[in-house]
Amino acid sequence: MNKVAYYLDMGLGKTFVGSEKLHQLNKRANLLICQKSLIPMWINHFKTYYKYQVFDGTKSTQLNQVLNSYEKLRPFVLIINYDLVFRRDLKSVFRHDFTLMLDESSMIQNEKTKRTKYILKMHPDNIILLSGTPTSGKYERLWSQAHLLGWNITKSKYNKIYVNWDTMYLGIQKFKVVNKDHPYKNVQRLKRKLREHGAVFMKTEDVFELPEQNFIPIKVKQSSNYRKFLKDKYLEFDNQELLGDTALTYLLGLRQLSGMYSKEKLDRLSDLIDSTEDRLIIFYNFERELDEIVKIAKNKIRPISIVNGKTKNLTNYETKDNSITLIQYQAGSMGLNLQKANKIVYFTPPQQSELYEQSKKRIHRIGQERSCFYYNLIVEKSVEERIYRALKERRDYTDELFKSDFD
Repeated sequence: MNKVAYYLDMGLGKTFVGSEKLHQLNKRANLLICQKSLIPMWINHFKTYYKYQVFDGTKSTQLNQVLNSYEKLRPFVLIINYDLVFRRDLKSVFRHDFTLMLDESSMIQNEKTKRTKYILKMHPDNIILLSGTPTSGKYERLWSQAHLLGWNITKSKYNKIYVNWDTMYLGIQKFKVVNKDHPYKNVQRLKRKLREHGAVFMKTEDVFELPEQNFIPIKVKQSSNYRKFLKDKYLEFDNQELLGDTALTYLLGLRQLSGMYSKEKLDRLSDLIDSTEDRLIIFYNFERELDEIVKIAKNKIRPISIVNGKTKNLTNYETKDNSITLIQYQAGSMGLNLQKANKIVYFTPPQQSELYEQSKKRIHRIGQERSCFYYNLIVEKSVEERIYRALKERRDYTDELFKSDFD
């Protein structure tokens, strides 16, 4: 088949499966779109195992070489990230007779974003989709990928056949939401149609027996500042000012008071770090959280590695048994192999289910021989409890459905 989707669980070798399929399709021109943090990995992979010319689309000189010499290049792969692809004039040369591969194809699940609109308007001869969590269990988000695979079904018809929708009112605003108790229908028919259009589904447990996963909630007392902001939607403290005059700023303030401004949580994290000399992976959301956690780690004279939008340095993780690796969800929940560690600490939770599910697999993958432990620091009776309930059900904690009654 020339249009395929490899929905393989994290750790089952999507990189090799996808690149081998691309090689078998044997096109001179190949376009690979992935997350920016994974571009060096893909470049190294193709240079190590294949004889393609490989170009980094984030570097203007290399991108211009492809755009200006497209017809003269020998078999090549241009690798570019999702946030840049629609800003470059790729369709001027990638018009036909090429293979398009999307790594972490869940990045195009929202057909209204610029990146997805741009990609859906391309006309590749071959399509390869790669993902461990194509929709994070949310079938309503699968239409754009199904469309790329050549399934000729409209979005409205897809929703009507496979999704049970409800209407929710928030004030005068009306929202369509998926029914919580019975979200989907005709699921077996949906999976059959996807397989007919080239989708391959495979879970790790179908292939390998991985160690058990242990989830340990660590309760943290709610602070007086949290209670005050919860009630008044305004707070002044330590030269800081929080104002919750909209649903978004109110939610943001409650999340910050459950994390970087929570002395109680920082103390519990300090105690947790003291309890082990093993490698620790700590996931966080905000830059100020990073600053506070780094202070704790440095006070304990622990070597630090950091992965975020500005930095990717895993040297201490790789070389130091007692290292602490701090990872911002958006930058590092996907694609990293961190099975030298078997302990993850969630300082604060993400709002996106996919980021949470992907983050757990950083240590629970092929090569892991020890039981995996996940420590969730949770402020009691706070917005974090609601977020974790949503994540447990593999739902996003969406801003637009945010409610203000957090007591």
